[in-house]
Amino acid sequence: MNERQREYFRRKLIRWKGEILKEAQETLAALQSENENHPDLADRASSETDRAIELRARDRQRKLISKIDAALARIDDGTYGYCEETGDPISLKRLEARPIATLSLEAQERHERNERVYRDD
Repeated sequence: MNERQREYFRRKLIRWKGEILKEAQETLAALQSENENHPDLADRASSETDRAIELRARDRQRKLISKIDAALARIDDGTYGYCEETGDPISLKRLEARPIATLSLEAQERHERNERVYRDD
């Protein structure tokens, strides 16, 4: 991967992180302003369910931010774009689709197959 490509992915990751943080701020503001006390139990339950779903989504995005930060660190140390398992380059097509990828497509598929074989059903 050349310097221009690394810089492209760095900007893409930073932009993605910024969008997530902006959405998180908007969610926080909405949750703080939505301090309604619904007299109807069904309305209150619906509101609580919506809030729980939103908080779960934000928690997933919090975890995504740590993966973005890890990808940025890999760009800085020169290991970005290489499979952590095999050391082979990760295709640009895969990185474009999933910029935080740490495994090549083949290694990811192998990992998922092993996961299916060994998971508890």
